[in-house]
Amino acid sequence: MPVSRRQFINNTAKLMAGTAVLSPLLVQGKFNSPNEVIRVALIGCRSMGWGDLQNAIRQPGVECIALCDVDDNILNNRAAEINRQTGKTPRTYKDFRQLLENKDIDAVIIGTPDHWHCLPFVYACEAGKDVYVEKPLANSIAECDAMVKAARKYNRVVQVGQQQRSGPHWINAMNLIKSGKLGQLRKVDIWANFNYGTGAPKVPDSNPPAGVDFNFWLGPAPQRSFNSARFHGSWRMFWDYGGGLLTDWGVHLLDIALWARDINVMPRAVMATGGNFAFPDRDHETFDTMNVIYQHNDYLVNWSHTAGTQNGPYGRSYGLAFIGNDATMVIDRNGWELMPEWDEQAKKPKTAPIDKQSGGESHELHMKNFLECIKSRKDPACTIENGSLVAKHAHAGNIALRTQSRLVWDAGANNFVHNNAANNLIKPKYRQPWIFPQV
Repeated sequence: MPVSRRQFINNTAKLMAGTAVLSPLLVQGKFNSPNEVIRVALIGCRSMGWGDLQNAIRQPGVECIALCDVDDNILNNRAAEINRQTGKTPRTYKDFRQLLENKDIDAVIIGTPDHWHCLPFVYACEAGKDVYVEKPLANSIAECDAMVKAARKYNRVVQVGQQQRSGPHWINAMNLIKSGKLGQLRKVDIWANFNYGTGAPKVPDSNPPAGVDFNFWLGPAPQRSFNSARFHGSWRMFWDYGGGLLTDWGVHLLDIALWARDINVMPRAVMATGGNFAFPDRDHETFDTMNVIYQHNDYLVNWSHTAGTQNGPYGRSYGLAFIGNDATMVIDRNGWELMPEWDEQAKKPKTAPIDKQSGGESHELHMKNFLECIKSRKDPACTIENGSLVAKHAHAGNIALRTQSRLVWDAGANNFVHNNAANNLIKPKYRQPWIFPQV
């Protein structure tokens, strides 16, 4: 690899010794002028990262100056597209460590597969960059913890791509719940049923496509032959790279369930059932059929998915049902509605009805919030701690089913009580020459 981690750190240390590593944008933690340009770079250019970058460069005072991807075809096409959109051609890299040595970069967007979130994130924080990182925060519990430490140690602004935290109808719904409109909230049911959860059709192993550095794509994950069913678009259905529907849609929806009660701790217990019950012609390791129960002190969070279907409760393929003593709120990205309970004694609803509320996407609002916080140096809508907590909930659900365990979390020891099998899945074993970051 052209630049070793040691070389990268040494180079960064030299830059940090002076003021060269600091962008002219940042003087004592804030901008010189509201008209200064924020120079951003993208690591992982194919899918969500590209969408995030598009939302960034739509904003005034934002310029894309660098792109990084292990696939030459994607990298060159994206660079050409940026040139068409802006009239400027970004520098291109296949090694994110070289990109991070570019002192002109103020912030990076990480849109790689999940197993490649941790190392670029930690290195970016070390290099003095602010970070927008896609969800889930990382592909393991231990990586989440390392990323939180790095963000706080280096005082970086970090936005995790759980964009619903910036969505007006989500914010309004959370405020309504917290006002007591639903009465005592004891339980929330969550579901997400999607065809893509079954993975791609099974195909034989093959050579990587021309222009793809597959060894770098694997990175810290175990050595494995190339197979297109484990690559672009379907990697998240394999444990080495992702966690299936639970760490994809689950992170978005679990986030809302925790937000409603302002939960900032791991659950008291996690239980899961399910498995791979269908689609033998599809290639996936993550579960196609799954239920998870998260037990908090006086609050149950129930997760369910049935991959290969597109229907669900209340006529929605995904959503949440907040079940209170006085009413149930059903919500998804399209909006929410309130269903009051009936008071038999008073012969009227226990709470006044509310008209259905419409919603919408909030990706651009979330990016705007990140860019504003780069200037103000305040925490954005989805903090690194929140992104970590939600990802760890999702990973705990998968670990519970993978180990056929009822998990109990020990916050002091940062592990699952008396469960070696589960604890062995907390921290991944990095493939050489990659080393798990020490922060």
